Amino acid sequence: MTDGTVRDTSTTTDDDPHEGGFRPHSAITTDRGGPHYGEFSEQVRTLMDNARYACPTGDLTDELIADLKAINEKLAAVRIDEWHSPAGTRIDLPSRGNITLPPYEVDEVNDDGVIATVTFRDFHLGGNNAAHGGQIAVAFDDLGGFASAVATQAVCRTGYLTVHYRSITPLNTPLQLHTWAEKVDGRKVSIRGTLSDGERLCAEMEALFIKLKPGQP
Repeated sequence: MTDGTVRDTSTTTDDDPHEGGFRPHSAITTDRGGPHYGEFSEQVRTLMDNARYACPTGDLTDELIADLKAINEKLAAVRIDEWHSPAGTRIDLPSRGNITLPPYEVDEVNDDGVIATVTFRDFHLGGNNAAHGGQIAVAFDDLGGFASAVATQAVCRTGYLTVHYRSITPLNTPLQLHTWAEKVDGRKVSIRGTLSDGERLCAEMEALFIKLKPGQP
């Protein structure tokens, strides 16, 4: 499976509280933003990658600023609320179409948790061609939340999250990220996770997620 969630929207209803980025009461679709929204997201990611390494001349910087201002004006004209934005709800796209997350694709969801393939790109550089530790934590947090939602069939929020960095996490390399619920105690969900480059362990995570009460934001 490569859509970032448990199953296809053809079988998703509002009775599934952890679908569509773990958002309750949200109509989940795969057509928000149009049929080319995925390519739009990819172009934005590429822009961030190029901007991370670019060193434009003064004249080119002025030209790029003008171009970006024009793009921002177009985007500002079509801003909507978070619950209906395609970003974060397009479950057919990597990371649900959320460009603030390192792009990942979910390979499997089962009793052992969530298994995904994540790739940290140029934009996620920490230094020396390695992924930034904060970006690794972001990936763990999102997929840890996914695992807690699967375990509780409900929306959960992060109580705490600790990452242990075991070795270098490379950029532009498909990595295996596995998160699972180790224990559920009432509303408390203990989550563990690993990030691996083949047989090499890059990082481990331990976290506590809290199941929200009905109607709790």
